[in-house]
Amino acid sequence: MPVEKDNDVRRQCGFTITELLASIGLFSIIAAIGVPMVLGSMDGMKLGAAARVVHGELQTARLKAVSANRPIRVRFNCPAAGQFRMVELIGTPAAPDARDAAANRCSPTTYPYPVTNMNALTRPNHDGPVRLLGTGVSFVASQTVEFWPDGTAHADAGGGNPWPPIAGTGVTITVRYKSTDKSITVNGVGKVQIQ
Repeated sequence: MPVEKDNDVRRQCGFTITELLASIGLFSIIAAIGVPMVLGSMDGMKLGAAARVVHGELQTARLKAVSANRPIRVRFNCPAAGQFRMVELIGTPAAPDARDAAANRCSPTTYPYPVTNMNALTRPNHDGPVRLLGTGVSFVASQTVEFWPDGTAHADAGGGNPWPPIAGTGVTITVRYKSTDKSITVNGVGKVQIQ
């Protein structure tokens, strides 16, 4: 009799192969459903983070323009695709200096951050670092935005200098990760919004 009792205990403590296979099958089904959802939400988080970085840099540029009383531009795909940089305008909005071309101003070698010479008589003194969107994130649509000391935003309309205030619904900067886009809009009064 005691032997039968030991066999009953042994049967109750373990799993049968059928139970184990059923558990593995159920876990596999749940994983097959859940993994794509988790990956999709991670893609959305990466795109959202990139949009927030661009949004923050645009707001910082506006604040810098007002506080430093100097026009500040934000250039995109500067110096390379997926990078952007806040730069102080050399010269005036009506007559930018020849050195203010994108090829020069995007170069962290020519115009390092932090600035080594903070002399008020020499420019620029308010350039920012080169920022990165992140691996796989790119600009789909972008246009250089210039903030003036009064906080207004301006963009090149092809009519020469100074650039006119941004009209209508504003300028849109669009970032893309895989096949999903997120837009940041800047209007003429300098309001920056993520759409």
